[in-house]
Amino acid sequence: MTATAVRPRTERLPGVWGLGLRRGALEIRQFFRQRDQVVFTFAFPVVFLFLFASIFNDDVEGAGIKASQLYVPAMMAAGIMSTSFQSLGVSIAVERDEKVLRRLRGTPMPPAAYFLGKIWLVLVTGVLETAILLLVGTTLYDVALPSDAGRWFAFAWIFVLGLTACALLGIAVSSVPGSSKSASSVVVLPFLVLQFISGVYIAIDTIPDWMLNIGALFPLKWMCQGLRGVFLPDSAQVLEQAGGWEFGRTALVLGAWCVGGLLLCLLTFRWKNRREG
Repeated sequence: MTATAVRPRTERLPGVWGLGLRRGALEIRQFFRQRDQVVFTFAFPVVFLFLFASIFNDDVEGAGIKASQLYVPAMMAAGIMSTSFQSLGVSIAVERDEKVLRRLRGTPMPPAAYFLGKIWLVLVTGVLETAILLLVGTTLYDVALPSDAGRWFAFAWIFVLGLTACALLGIAVSSVPGSSKSASSVVVLPFLVLQFISGVYIAIDTIPDWMLNIGALFPLKWMCQGLRGVFLPDSAQVLEQAGGWEFGRTALVLGAWCVGGLLLCLLTFRWKNRREG
C-alpha cells in the first residue's frame, strides 16, 4: 500500500496594497498613542489661526472680507503641508538614524508598502487637520462654505494634489539631515520661510513681488491661493498678485510638484545614513 504524500498548505501572502494598508493602520495607531504629538500637531495651526485672526480683524478695503478670513484658508494650506512635508521629513529621518529603515529593508515587506503606510498616515492626519480648521473658520470667523459643486471639486483636487506633492517632498527632504538631532532644524526652517513668503502669515498684497516669485516656485503659495478661491468671495481676487484665483495654473504647479517630488524621492531616498555607507 503506497502512502500518498500530503503537500503542505501554504497561505497566500497579502499584496503590496494590502501590506500598505496594514502598515498605514500601524502608523496611525503609533501616531495617536503619542498624545503630546497629537495635541501639538492639531493645535499648532489652530492656535496660530486664533492669534493672527484676532490681531488682524479689520475689513479689507475693496475685497468684501475681513482680514481674519484670509487666515483660514491659508492656515488650512499650512496645516496640510505640516502634516505631510514636515511630519514625514522629520519622522523618516529619525527612523533612518535609529536604523528602523534598515531593519524594515531586511524584511520580506515590499518597500512600496512602507511608503503607502506613510501616505495613509498623512491622509488621515491631513483630513482631520483640515476639518478642524474648517470648523474653527466657519464657526468663529464667518468663512462661508462653498455653495456649488465646482468649488467643492476644486477643494478636493487642491487637497489631494497638495498633500501628495508635500508628502513626496517630505520623503525626499528626509535624506538631507545627517542625524535625527538635526532633522527638525533642517525641515522646519524652509517650511517656516515658505509660510512667510507664500501668504500664510502676511497678506499677499503686502509681500514684495520678488519674495512672492520665490514662493511661487513651491506648492504652498498655490495651495493658499487655491483654497482662498474656494472659501472666499470672488471680490477678494483683487488681493492676489495676478488679480485672480488661477485655478488652472494652481493645478499645473501642484501636478508638476507631484511628478518632481516623485523623481526626487527616487533619486535621493536612502535606507541608511550616509555614515553607514
